[in-house]
Amino acid sequence: MIGYVTAAFALAASMHALAAPVTEQVSAEVDGSRTLTHEVTIAAAPKDVWTAMSTVEGWKSWAVPAAWASATEADTIETSYDPAARPGDAGNIKNQFIARIPGRLLVFRTIKAPAGFPHFESFKQVTQVFELAPAGNRTRVRLTGVGYANNESGKALLGFFRVGNRSSLEMLRDRFEKGPVDWAAKLRGSTKK
Repeated sequence: MIGYVTAAFALAASMHALAAPVTEQVSAEVDGSRTLTHEVTIAAAPKDVWTAMSTVEGWKSWAVPAAWASATEADTIETSYDPAARPGDAGNIKNQFIARIPGRLLVFRTIKAPAGFPHFESFKQVTQVFELAPAGNRTRVRLTGVGYANNESGKALLGFFRVGNRSSLEMLRDRFEKGPVDWAAKLRGSTKK
């Protein structure tokens, strides 16, 4: 499953060289932890960006080819980079929404990572925050990860998500500039050398 993630990020990075930039900032907190923030402006109204970020169908339009609402865990979305995945598969990811202000704020934590995901015990302590703000007829989206530990696992995760979160925001931006992702074509293209 990590291969799908890496391939998706590499493909997305190559496609976005000319698009509006995603900015990044890393800051050290008083407790030594790190906060990672990415920001981008998207050509869509906040209500449309909110739908893309807060619903199963929305996630499938830009983030992953497979997603489900959990029948047993409130406010949880299960996703996979494998289009053939089924709920409960070992390679799936579960994110639990822990706070939301519709159209403005979505806070979540990853409560399950794909089998073998490195440093997951440390990553479970990271809280992700999506903030939306109107910017004329566009939306400014800020994705902030709070709580990256100041140790080797935290540094490795920070490095991974510096690339991954940038790519995710680029994909969200492209969802509104180019339309929903054609996952079959994208995954077919990522396997070519």
